[in-house]
Amino acid sequence: MALRRYPFRIITSSSSSSSSKDNNECLTTLGFLLEQLDRFIPNRSAMDFGYAQYMLTEGTKGGKEEKENPMVMSTYQKQLAEACDLPTRILAFKNKPPTPKENRSPSPPPPPQSRSSKPKRHIPKTWERTLDAPYIVDDFCLSVLDWGSSNVISIALENSVYLWNALNSSSSELVTVDDEDGPVTSVSWAPDGRHLAVGLNNSLVQIWDATATKQLRTLRGGHRARVGSLAWNSHILTTGGKDGKIVNNDLRVRSHIVETYMGHDLEVCGLKWSPSGQQLASGGNDNVVHIWDRSMVSLNSPTCCLHRFEEHRAAVKALAWCPFQSNLLASGGGVGDNSIKMWNSHTGARLNSVDTGSQVCALLWNKNERELLSSHGFTENQLILWKYPSMVKMAELNGHTSRVLHMTQSPDGGMVATAAADETLRLWNVFGTPAATCRAALKTADEPFPMFNRIR
Repeated sequence: MALRRYPFRIITSSSSSSSSKDNNECLTTLGFLLEQLDRFIPNRSAMDFGYAQYMLTEGTKGGKEEKENPMVMSTYQKQLAEACDLPTRILAFKNKPPTPKENRSPSPPPPPQSRSSKPKRHIPKTWERTLDAPYIVDDFCLSVLDWGSSNVISIALENSVYLWNALNSSSSELVTVDDEDGPVTSVSWAPDGRHLAVGLNNSLVQIWDATATKQLRTLRGGHRARVGSLAWNSHILTTGGKDGKIVNNDLRVRSHIVETYMGHDLEVCGLKWSPSGQQLASGGNDNVVHIWDRSMVSLNSPTCCLHRFEEHRAAVKALAWCPFQSNLLASGGGVGDNSIKMWNSHTGARLNSVDTGSQVCALLWNKNERELLSSHGFTENQLILWKYPSMVKMAELNGHTSRVLHMTQSPDGGMVATAAADETLRLWNVFGTPAATCRAALKTADEPFPMFNRIR
C-alpha cells in the first residue's frame, strides 16, 4: 500500500470545554488514519520494559566483567580455536613465540628469476687463431681487411692482396700490383661474395672475380689521389679518396660515375651504407661525419648532405649502422677524441657519447644481441665489448701489441677478424653465434693452423 499524505487542520477555540471535546475527536480521527498507512507503529503493550531495562543496566556489567576477567577470555579463546580447528596459541598475542629447538639461522630464499631472463653468455677473452700478416701498412685511414659472404677473408699486405678461406683454411694470392701503383689501400667484397674491389694508391679501383682469379675492369677518373675507403650498395660501389671526394660508381654501365658527394675538406677515412641502402655515412680526416641521402644528392647539388656532425675532435674512420634500429649510427674518433658517439639519422640528434680512453679504429654491431664491439689503438690496443644502450663494458679482449686498425665480421655474425700494426691477423669468437659454419671448420683440427702459420 502506497504512503498517502493527508492535510492536517489546526482548530483553535476560545472556550476550554469545546476545546477538550474537539481534541478527543481529533485524536480518534488521527488514530484511524495512522492505521490506514503503510508504516510500523510499535505496540507498547507487547513490549517487556523490565527485560529491556535489565539489558541496558545489568547486562553490560556482565560483559565488562568477562572482558576484564582473563580466565573468561582464555576459555572463550580455547572454545573459538577448537571450533575453528586452529592451534590454541594462535590467538595469544601477548606471549612471545617459542624459541626454536635448533639454533640454526634459516637460509635466505633464492632470488626470484624471471622467465624472460637469459643466462649470462660466456665471452672468450683470448683469440682462437692467429695469422701472420707481414708488411701490412700501418695507416689509420686505410681499409685493407674484409670478410665476404662466401666466408673468405681478403687482406692487403703492401702491394699484394691475399685470400684466406675460413671453411678449409686455404690461402691464395689474388693480385700483386706494381710499385708505382701500390700499395693497396682498400679492399671490399661485393654482396655476392665473389667480386672484390681493390683500391690503389694511384687513385684507381680494380674489380676482380675472386673465384676465377680474373680482373674484370678498372674504374678511372673518380679521384685524384689514393682510394682509402670502399662501400658496396647492391650494384653501386662507393669510393672515398684522399681528395675528399665520395663517388658512386654503377658497375652495370660503361660510364660508371653516377653521383659525387663533396663535403669533406680532407681524406675520407670511412664509408658505410645503411641497411636500407638509402643513406650513406662518411667520416673524414677533417673530424667530420656526414650522412648523405640519395634522394637529396644529385650531380647538380653534390654538397647537399642530410646531416653534418662536427663534435668529434679527431679523424673519424669507425662507422657502424645498427642492425636492429635502422636510424642509429655509431661513430668513433681517433687520437685526441677517443669517443664513441650515437646519432639519430632521422633527426640528427646525438643520443650518447662515451669516452673509451683510446683511439677508436673500428666498430661492429652484434647481429644477434644488443652489443657493440670496438677496436682501439693508442694506448691500450684492445677490443671492448659494450652493452647497448647502457654502454657498460662487458669484456675487454687483449692480444695485439699494436693498434688494432681493422676489424671485420664473419657472414654468420659470430666470429670477428682483426688486423693490427703488429703484423698479425687474429680470429675472435666474441659474438658466439651457435652452430656457425666457420667455427665448425676451425675446430676440425686438433691444433690451430695445422697446415700453415702464415698467409703468405
